[in-house]
Amino acid sequence: MLYRDPYQSRTMPRPSIVARYDPVVYTSANDETPGALSPNQREAYRDNGFLFLPELFAPAEVACLHKEMQAMREVFTGRGREEVVAEPGSGEVRSIFNVHRLNDLFGALVRDPRVLNVARDILGSEVYIHQSRINYKPGFKGKEFFWHSDFETWHIEDGMPAMRALSCSILLTDNDEHNGPLMLIPGSHRHFVSCVGETPDDHYKQSLKKQEYGVPDENLLRYLADMCGIASCKGKAGSVVFFDCNTMHGSNGNITPFPRSNVFFVYNSIDNQLDAPKEDLKPRPEFIAAREGVQVLTPQPLNIV
Repeated sequence: MLYRDPYQSRTMPRPSIVARYDPVVYTSANDETPGALSPNQREAYRDNGFLFLPELFAPAEVACLHKEMQAMREVFTGRGREEVVAEPGSGEVRSIFNVHRLNDLFGALVRDPRVLNVARDILGSEVYIHQSRINYKPGFKGKEFFWHSDFETWHIEDGMPAMRALSCSILLTDNDEHNGPLMLIPGSHRHFVSCVGETPDDHYKQSLKKQEYGVPDENLLRYLADMCGIASCKGKAGSVVFFDCNTMHGSNGNITPFPRSNVFFVYNSIDNQLDAPKEDLKPRPEFIAAREGVQVLTPQPLNIV
């Protein structure tokens, strides 16, 4: 029997919306996988497609992580590194990718049980890092991130088979209603929005600054927002939000003087490693979508003295 992809996108003349085929919270086949979340937290994640845990990291830990984040920006600015994405117009650092491989402290952070065990709990398996990045969103000049489902891009451009991945965003600065906090549409993860437009070669070079393909239709966005509303993940530095790979999300620009900087880790099930990209696209670079040397992460508490 021929396999029919339930999540086709960018191949049809009109956008569409279909029901999710995959689970949201997975059952582990390994009884040793820790139950990091309470039943109520698991249910909230299943219903909403995200979970916000306030002030999970202590102020001293946040201060150290913030200092390291700033140091990375200083080191990488103007070096021409492919992992560095500049803000359109201003040229300021918008994002640095692959931070868990470029920096020992962030490499240790991905293994901290407070975040790693939540990912293992939700995804019901051992996990690895599909992608990591710091989003800086500098004051005055930080541009918006338009509404999108990460899975649509990861499925089409990276060949991620199933919705068995999640993002973990650790707030390294206070995120408030003014400086462009992460916004999510609760419940949108239950629907896959198929987009239009043939993907150009090396699309990532443009999409990391401003995405124009894999962008959901405005009428379907309005439908989801009317049905589910919009939640804003405001909180103190050290708080963490986990959100499903298919949850529709975005953020406004930051015209305040106050930067909004978060570090993102994308945990993917070890049973959901990447296939070939769709539509004969070339695989995106390793710093965006991990294929080589994939390793299961083992918990190790973060040790910041």
